[in-house]
Amino acid sequence: MIDALIRWSLHNKLIVLTLAVVLLAWGGWQAVRLPVDVLPDLTAPTVTILVEGGGIAPVEMESLVTFPIEAALNGAAGVRRVRSVTAVGAAIVWVEFDWGEDIYRARQTVNEKLSLVAGSLPDTVEPPVLAPVSSIMGEILFLALQSDSHSMLDLRTTADTVVRRRVLAVPGVSQVTTIGGAERQYQVLVSPDRLDAYRVTLAELENALRRANRNTSAGFRVSGGQEYLILGIGRPESLAEIGETVVTAREGRPILVRDLGEVAIGPALRRGEGSHDGEPAIVIGIQKQPGANTLELTERLDGVLDELQRSLPAGMTIERNIFRQADFIETAIDNLTRALRDGSILVILIVFLFLANIRAASITLVAMPLSLLAAVLAMKLTGATINSMTLGGMAIAVGAIVDDAIIDVENVFRRLRENMSKPEAERRSVLDVVYRGSCEIRRSIVFATLVIGLVFTPLFFLHGVEGRLLRPLGFAYLVALFASLLVALTVTPVMCALLLPKSRAVRSGHEPGWISWLKRIYQRQLEWCLREGALFLAGAAVLLLAALGSFFFVGRAFLPEFNEGTLTISAVTLPGTSLVESDKLGAAVERLLLEIPEVTATARRTGRAELDEHLQGVEAAELDVNLTMHDRPKKEVLEEIRRRLSLVPGVNITIGQPISHRIDHMLSGTKANIAVKIFGPDLAMLRDLATAVESVA
Repeated sequence: MIDALIRWSLHNKLIVLTLAVVLLAWGGWQAVRLPVDVLPDLTAPTVTILVEGGGIAPVEMESLVTFPIEAALNGAAGVRRVRSVTAVGAAIVWVEFDWGEDIYRARQTVNEKLSLVAGSLPDTVEPPVLAPVSSIMGEILFLALQSDSHSMLDLRTTADTVVRRRVLAVPGVSQVTTIGGAERQYQVLVSPDRLDAYRVTLAELENALRRANRNTSAGFRVSGGQEYLILGIGRPESLAEIGETVVTAREGRPILVRDLGEVAIGPALRRGEGSHDGEPAIVIGIQKQPGANTLELTERLDGVLDELQRSLPAGMTIERNIFRQADFIETAIDNLTRALRDGSILVILIVFLFLANIRAASITLVAMPLSLLAAVLAMKLTGATINSMTLGGMAIAVGAIVDDAIIDVENVFRRLRENMSKPEAERRSVLDVVYRGSCEIRRSIVFATLVIGLVFTPLFFLHGVEGRLLRPLGFAYLVALFASLLVALTVTPVMCALLLPKSRAVRSGHEPGWISWLKRIYQRQLEWCLREGALFLAGAAVLLLAALGSFFFVGRAFLPEFNEGTLTISAVTLPGTSLVESDKLGAAVERLLLEIPEVTATARRTGRAELDEHLQGVEAAELDVNLTMHDRPKKEVLEEIRRRLSLVPGVNITIGQPISHRIDHMLSGTKANIAVKIFGPDLAMLRDLATAVESVA
């Protein structure tokens, strides 16, 4: 069959070359259009449930809300793990399904289970909502809205009603969260003395405000050929209208809201604060939808943010130099692209040097772009992205994808030279020589390619996160490798038949002198090695044992450490600390960080933003620190950061990086490299055991 493929290619040169050109053009066009990401999507199909419960205590929230939801979901089809976090007035439940489960079917399953428990939840708890579909790498951008001339109330209102709504309208954005400032709220500050004097209860006042805060439709009336819509306007539009709301009547006199207290605009109850570079700010987090191209989406967002900046009130500014996943992706892809380029250049130099013929080397090097672009097309057809793993697979394959072509070209080159050295009457036709020369080595290149491919086959049997991470690398490598085999059996013989017969090296009938010199040196070394075979085998065995022994002393990690250019610093103080005190401690941490020359910007989120999937108490703060390295190494900068932050009393500091933190959270449910989980029904005992573990650690 392989011989027939080679014969068909040599008799249909135009078709083969046309297909090769089409592959180059189509593959190049798709290569610039494929989505680009830092890593393959490592997130299992996960549905996130958010429940807001006002000020309910965590113990009550867990027993009345979290536990019933978990119990209902544990038996759902396809569910492999249910995790939850409960805090004051909030609960988040993550429902993880089996790999390969359709996410929309999973969301439908969760909705059905939630409907069974919705009626048993307390009245003070808002109905559970599903967070938008996202991934562990979904947070692509953090912004800060600041102003020196506007109040935090105005900033938060602008962030919620202008910036958030506009950004949510950008295709590819799944969620936008805001933290910091104060949510504008119309408040009635009730006087207990007035309530007592007018003999009005607080419940009557609440019911009156609730009834008055709505409009009522009463149908329509037709008169004189016209239709009139009847609408009862009841919703107040000003503080004065709220104050004029009738609560009840006493002795024929209406009792108004303003008679019972003061009506004012004030901040709602806050469970989070934000700051940028040590100054109060609204921190805005943007998450992308799965499958969205991070680089293209960030570019669109930059355009939208430019428009928003021009339309904002004078004095308000949008700061973007906090965290941009696109910057890390561009740096990582650029580094891998340079490695791919440098490896290709080295291969090209070696091929030109040792084949010592421009035509022969050019034929060999054609296999490189054809094989790599075939891998790109395969990724397009399977829905994969260009990321560190797929580019790494192609970079590893660079040296291997020219091997088959080199073997074929060298053998055909030699056979053509031998044919030219014969008398003209004994010479075979060019096609016959090329065909015979290609068939002679077909078994060698096929077996060699299969053996190399078998090395990567186990990657496709990995499950879970490991499989999701490493399979794209193996896929890109194997597609490029087997594409190079197909090129060596089709395109390479055709180009040999077209270019090599007219080569001066073929017509001269001899090879360059320095190549013959190298062969003589190698022959002497080979003969010596064969005479001392036992010695060399013993040396190889010693090296093998040394390599196996060193395996047990090598460090282990799921992923190598990234150089993301941004730090994520967690600052947690004692539980029970108020938001105000925690905010002061977070501000002190920021001031210490900004004194370090390499720190160019900081953004802090203390507590939790509404609708945020990351639940942390008001005693915890998370800082994103943007770094610009100068003369000092990163290790020295990190040591200075740790030394400075150790000066803040009563705060536990953890330093990591944004993407690494999120991967740790996905693997263990916590943003830490090592997590110890203790299970049991007695909360007090669990706390005692946790304290004991902490003392040991």
